[in-house]
Amino acid sequence: MRKSRLFLASLLVLAACGTADTPATTTASGGALAPVKLQLQWFYQAQFAGYIAAVDQGFYKEQGLDVELLEGGVDIVPQTVLAQGKADYAVAWVPKALASREQGANITDVGQIFARSGTYQVAWKDSGITSAADFKGKKIGNWGFGNEFELFAGMTKAGLDPGKDVTLVQQQFDMQALLKKEIDAAQAMSYNEYAQLLEATNPATGKLYTAGDFQIIDWKTAGSSMLQDAVWANTDKLNDPAYQQQTVKFLTATIKGWAFCRDNAEKCRDLVVAKGSKLGKSHQLWQMNEVNKLIWPATAGIGTIDEAAWKQTVDLSATTKNQTGDTVLTKQPAGLAYTNDYIKQAIDQAKSTGVDVNGATYQPQTVTLTAGGA
Repeated sequence: MRKSRLFLASLLVLAACGTADTPATTTASGGALAPVKLQLQWFYQAQFAGYIAAVDQGFYKEQGLDVELLEGGVDIVPQTVLAQGKADYAVAWVPKALASREQGANITDVGQIFARSGTYQVAWKDSGITSAADFKGKKIGNWGFGNEFELFAGMTKAGLDPGKDVTLVQQQFDMQALLKKEIDAAQAMSYNEYAQLLEATNPATGKLYTAGDFQIIDWKTAGSSMLQDAVWANTDKLNDPAYQQQTVKFLTATIKGWAFCRDNAEKCRDLVVAKGSKLGKSHQLWQMNEVNKLIWPATAGIGTIDEAAWKQTVDLSATTKNQTGDTVLTKQPAGLAYTNDYIKQAIDQAKSTGVDVNGATYQPQTVTLTAGGA
């Protein structure tokens, strides 16, 4: 009888901390689920497979949560959606979110899902470009919208002034400008745009391009990488014990989702495709494989914020100037910019149910891409 009362009390607490304008749903057995909205930062793709799997596999429901995924897009700023109270959590890159915090968004990084950066700058192998120092006098593509910070940091580290030493070109979210040789180096994510190059047909051979046709500048190697996909929470609401409890439960289920995708890459690929992604099956499997590399192995446990990586991100954000001479941050982040309190509790809870939260033996697959990523 006592256990039943405690269980009911727990459910009532969870129901109380859902989105204010969304009614709680119930399970078939009548138990209340707390409605939760997660704002993604881009369209559905394997970059978000762990969250999609956590919904599909019932991991959020196991925690008493009814999670709705909000698809992102070009005009959607996840951290702003969160700060405005239109979502309970958001997925966003750390430097972008820190810039929003400095402008007044009261948000906190509670789970650093991607431990490593997936950003490349890609040039043709025969271009003579092998590092950021070789960008001088070249046409350098970037997407803007806060995606260019690592590029500018890499150029600065190489002694170049982004405003004077290169010609910056606004790049579309594809690789056509590089393929047409309209630019000398293009921005690409290891899990997305780089694959688009390897899915394209070389008109000289009639076969797909290979990795040997391109030169990758990896910002991790160059020492200018910054932290990317993280789960952000509402800082003010973290003062509420009910929201604290919900955050731990949300992160616990999220950990299970990403562990599931580590161990079931093809299944998660299929879930993403079924979700409506416009990218093909081989492309999504490549993306799932590359995303897993950014998460696993996770020595301290998935989602734990590494202080050294955080410091590097903040320092680069405060010292790297863009083409107009401005920096991402004008001062050190104030208040609760990040905390490991909730992810550590979530890691412990996931481990107690048998989930491998470290992935120490993880080995990536070899994925064969097809034309157009089909």
